[in-house]
Amino acid sequence: MLHLPEPLRDQMVAHCLTGLPLEACGLLVGDHERGVVVTCVPTQNVAASARLYTVDPKEHLRADRAAEAEGLAVIGVFHSHTHTDAYPSPTDVAQAPDPTWHYVLVSLRDVVPTVRSYRIVDGTIEEERIVGGSR
Repeated sequence: MLHLPEPLRDQMVAHCLTGLPLEACGLLVGDHERGVVVTCVPTQNVAASARLYTVDPKEHLRADRAAEAEGLAVIGVFHSHTHTDAYPSPTDVAQAPDPTWHYVLVSLRDVVPTVRSYRIVDGTIEEERIVGGSR
């Protein structure tokens, strides 16, 4: 289960909408043990693509250091799918860097964005419930 407060969910969706027509991405910082997101860190998609994303490595390092200074950690990543469902693509699965992370997808295919979260371990995708702001 992922605890994602409504204001952070809204920030994440707004960043994804701003990134159109390209995919947008960012990091989720929080309490790893409890799966609680404390901060949403919008980042640049250095892939500059409508079909894939790459979090800027410098922004990732800054977010990681800032989180560590607060006793927190990067616990996941989010990105948008501009024309498809909020479900991990084969590329998303292949690029999933950490089996302990939460992978949040924001589908912008429909008028109202859809937000879903997954755990991806050894190529296996499992959806998890989002509380505190899921729609």
